[in-house]
Amino acid sequence: MHVAIAADPRIPVPPRLYGGIERIVHMLVCGLVERGHEVTLFAHEDSEVPCRHVSYGGTDPQALTDTIRDTLSVSRLAFERPDVVHSFGRLVYLASLLPLEVPKVMTYQRGTTSSRIRTAMALSREGSLIFTGCSNHITEEIRPHAPARTVYNGVPLGTYDFQPSVADDAPLVFLGRIAPIKGTHTAVEVARRSGRPLVIAGNVPDDQQDFFREQIEPHLDHEQIRYVGPVDDEEKNELLGRAAAFLMPIEWEEPFGIVMAEAMACGTPVIGTRRGAVPEVVEDGVTGFVGDTTDDLVRAVEQIDMLDRTATRERCEQHFSDTAIVDAYEDLYQAHRTGRLS
Repeated sequence: MHVAIAADPRIPVPPRLYGGIERIVHMLVCGLVERGHEVTLFAHEDSEVPCRHVSYGGTDPQALTDTIRDTLSVSRLAFERPDVVHSFGRLVYLASLLPLEVPKVMTYQRGTTSSRIRTAMALSREGSLIFTGCSNHITEEIRPHAPARTVYNGVPLGTYDFQPSVADDAPLVFLGRIAPIKGTHTAVEVARRSGRPLVIAGNVPDDQQDFFREQIEPHLDHEQIRYVGPVDDEEKNELLGRAAAFLMPIEWEEPFGIVMAEAMACGTPVIGTRRGAVPEVVEDGVTGFVGDTTDDLVRAVEQIDMLDRTATRERCEQHFSDTAIVDAYEDLYQAHRTGRLS
């Protein structure tokens, strides 16, 4: 097949540091090319991919002029007529293609806007536009307005080393943006109450400096609780691999949370709150624990030893690996272009 993929224009594919969606796009592009498909990627000009790359004219999706320029870039596909057009960027990028028969897939990696979905369905050729969500949590937001399937996010397993066992004094790990909605303060509380060491990694946004200074920094003693700053992929692999558990105490409806899959690829169980996609990703009592309160998370830490790290890795291989994700999208493309979608 010839598959045309539109990414968000702000960040290169693959990203240099932050960029979860761009990691998924890069993983998909590489997987499709390896399987012999022709791929065209619309992305930031600094992207480095093993396929035809069309640079966007603008990089700010919130600026009207850039949005127009980027939409016009994708509109050239009206003449090229690939077998499938797949957008990981804004729905508006598909605007000129909606009335055409070419099969189109719109993937949501964040919260949806129902009015835009309904408008797109009204403008599109019947049967030509379908949606995917990165979790059932997102897909269920789409289904009242349009046909939708869940295709989970995942990670390239070759990037993460499976660690079948860790030291008895292995730390808990929090990895992510330092912010209240990510629950960094709760991770600190869980570590303090459980008596386990905690390593905190991630960036502190400018608007969260007060939160870090007031609720995180006072607890950093460089022994039980440490902050190591942002980490690259190599450091992330080492950090997650030697962790007793990864803490995901989120306080918002996170659409997926790729870092959970990264931890599971290392065999590291996930302990998280029952928000967003956490209950879908974590098999409670098998690959981690899902709780409703801080008390629940503290009790979960006390039960880490009953979990099998091999089972955690196997679940990642089956559901959240690069192979599983490319399989799912490839099957979706084939079914969509041949009219076999149910």
